[in-house]
Amino acid sequence: MQTLNFPEATHTLVKSLTHHSDQELLTLFQNHPDRGRYFVVIFCRYALIVYTLIGHSVKSPVQAEYLFALTWRHIFYEMRGLNLRNEKTPDSETTLQNWIINVSAICINRAELPPVESIHYSLKDQPPPLWCYVGQALDQIEPLLRLIILMAQTFHWSETRIAAYLQAEGESISPSEVRTLLERGYKILETTIPEDIRAIYLGQAITQSTD
Repeated sequence: MQTLNFPEATHTLVKSLTHHSDQELLTLFQNHPDRGRYFVVIFCRYALIVYTLIGHSVKSPVQAEYLFALTWRHIFYEMRGLNLRNEKTPDSETTLQNWIINVSAICINRAELPPVESIHYSLKDQPPPLWCYVGQALDQIEPLLRLIILMAQTFHWSETRIAAYLQAEGESISPSEVRTLLERGYKILETTIPEDIRAIYLGQAITQSTD
C-alpha cells in the first residue's frame, strides 16, 4: 500500500474538533447526519490502525486500498446506530477504537475481493470519507441519473456510448440528452453531499458554523 497521507487531517474544520473524545464525536456524528466533519475526524484518528491491519492481510496494493475503503464504508453505516454501551462484555467496556478494530477484522476475514483489473477505486482520488458521502448522495438521487453518472465516472463512457446502452435498454435518449442529464445529476449530487465535506475535500467555502 502507498504511504499513508491524508491531507484532510490538517483542514481547519477537522483540527478544530480533535479535542473531542471518541464518544463525543460518535454522538455528534449520529445527531448531525447533515455534517460529515465528525466522521472525518474519527477516520483520521483511526485510519492508520485500519490501514495497517489490512496491509498485513492483503498483498495486492490495489485490493488492499479497495478493502480499506470498503471497511470504512461499513464502519460509516454501522456507526449510525452504534451504542457502545450495548457492545460491552462482562469483563470490560467496548471503546470505539476496539469496535473499529473488531469491525475491520470482520471485514478482512469476510472479504471476497475482485481481481485487480476490475477495481475502479483510487485511494488518492477518493479518500474513504469522501467516497462514503458521495455514495450516500448517489443513493438519494433518482436511478436514471445515478446510472448515467456511474457510467460516466466509473467506466468513463462517452455520452454516445451511454445513450447507446440506454437505448438498448429501452430508454429513448440521445447523446445530447445524456449531456443534459449528466449536468443535472452533477448539480444534484454536489448539493446533496454535506457542505463541510465539500469544503474539506473540494475546497469549497462553507457557510455553516464550525462547531
